[in-house]
Parts: sequence; C-alpha cells; structure tokens
Amino acid sequence: MGLCPCQPGHHRADTLSPQQILYALPGNDELYNAMLSAGGFDGGLLEVSRFPDGESYLRFETNPEGKHIALFASLNDPDAKLVSLLLAARTARDLGAASVGLIAPYMPYFRQDIAFRPGESVSARHIGAILSDNFSWVVTVDPHLHRLTQMADVFSIPASVASSTNAMAAWIIKNTECPIICGPDSESEQWVSKIAGACGAPYLVFQKTRYDAKSVEVAVAPDLDISGYTPVIIDDIISTGGTVMSLAKELARLGSRPAICCVVHALFSSDVEDRILGARVDRVITTNSISHRTNAVDISEALAESTKATFSTIANMGTNIAK
Repeated sequence: MGLCPCQPGHHRADTLSPQQILYALPGNDELYNAMLSAGGFDGGLLEVSRFPDGESYLRFETNPEGKHIALFASLNDPDAKLVSLLLAARTARDLGAASVGLIAPYMPYFRQDIAFRPGESVSARHIGAILSDNFSWVVTVDPHLHRLTQMADVFSIPASVASSTNAMAAWIIKNTECPIICGPDSESEQWVSKIAGACGAPYLVFQKTRYDAKSVEVAVAPDLDISGYTPVIIDDIISTGGTVMSLAKELARLGSRPAICCVVHALFSSDVEDRILGARVDRVITTNSISHRTNAVDISEALAESTKATFSTIANMGTNIAK
C-alpha cells in the first residue's frame, strides 16, 4: 500500500500548526509540493491504495481531528478518482476534522451545463451538488463556466476560482515575440481579454461552429492581416484538439507565423499533441493543473493564494462550516 507523504523540506503536520493541513490524493505531486512551498502549508500523510478487486482503501496517518483540512486532487479522469476522494472527505469528518475543503485544480463535468436534448443529465449541477454535500468549501482553477456564469450556480458551499491569467501572461511575455492573443470562440474571451491586457498585446476572438464531438470550424475573415505578429491561441481545455487545429490552419492559410497554443487544462486524448503540432502550431504549452509533458506554466502561487484566503474565511466562520 502506497503513501502520499510529506515531501522533503516540509515538517510533519503534527509538529507544526494544528490549524490547517493539506492532504494529497495520488497524482499531481509536483503541483501539490509547489503549493505547499508557495503557501507555507503543512502537508499531512494520507495512505491510499486499492484492494485486488479495485475497491479503494485509505487511511489518515496524520490525524485531522480538530483541524481545518483540505484534500488536494485534480479531477481529470474523474470517474476513477471520485470514490477515493469522497471516502477521504467523509473519513476526515468521522475523525473529527473541523472542516474539509477541496482543492481541485481541474474541475470536471462542467461542459454539460444544460440539457441539450430531453433526458440528458445536467452534470455540472449534479457534480456540484455531490461535492457540496461532502465538502465545506472548494477552490479550483479557471473552470469551464459558459452558460453557468458563476461558481454559485454550481455549488452551495463557498467556492473560489484561482486564475491562471498572470502566470500564462508571464510565460507569453518571456517566450513570444510580438504576440497577438487569439480566442477561438466567445467562451474563450473571458481568458483572452485578461491575458492580452496583462501582456499589453492586442487580441482577437473568432466564431466557432461545432458540428459534433470531433468536427469544428472556426471562421476567420479572409482579409485578416496579422503579419508581424505571433498568434497565441488561448483556450481553457484541450481534449481532441479540434478547435485549436481549425483556428491554427485558418491562420496559416492567411500566411501568419506558426501559432503557439496556450491552454489551461491538458485533457489530451491519444496523439492529440502530435496532430496539433502538425497543424502549423509551433508549440503547445499548458499549466500544471493536470500533470502532462506540455506543462510550462506554474499555477501554484495563484492556487496557494486562493486557498489561504479561503482557509482564513472558513476559520473565521468557526467550526460550524463542517458538514
């Protein structure tokens, strides 16, 4: 059975402040460790493994009794992670935790925010209700909010968003010559406009038509002239890569420089990165919200800031916030 231990350079939680402890579920160790350093948090020991039949086993080695704690788990591949996460939350309360928060750098199931056809599950609301029933608060990074415009539309508990904007803009300034920030659709404008402002760069937002899960078309005016600029395509999620590839190909057809693709959450399906690079994209970079070889933008400071503010709010509310 494996342990998710405190990392070198961090003391055991029970020898430090008794008030706030972070526990990591398996995955995203680098971001978790960076966040411990950025926020000065105490890291607790949580043992997590599986029985031969696939059921989850977990044990708190660092006692959460009387503490305000948070579980750290980026929820890509959510169906494989949610049972362990919910067991950990409920076990922490059984053991007397004062409150149990969730730090989920990637939050799943938000794309289905309305019923597009009769009988469909509105999974954004349902996953919000499940997590609200089991946690005291939640912090995430740039969730895919579109028709639902705020976290309160999904969660009934305090919910905060850590923004990747400044970290993404810093990477673009350092690594890109004459950037023009490009958003493939209206959904992306919320990130594109902020990143462009932080970079001091111009930006464009295009119009996307999605025909099905794999077929996307991005409309680009035939007389668009961005010569002299490096297109930087911004999106919150990359999965099949259809949106990014469509826009990159249209810009290349007009004679632009090869694009750079900057994405918050790296939900890559098979061979997508190679196919994107084959569509006249010079480089694909992502934040470390989900561990992937394209990670180039560290969001640990933004995540630590939001978490510290939330911990402070919850502590001031007293222990009644615990479920």
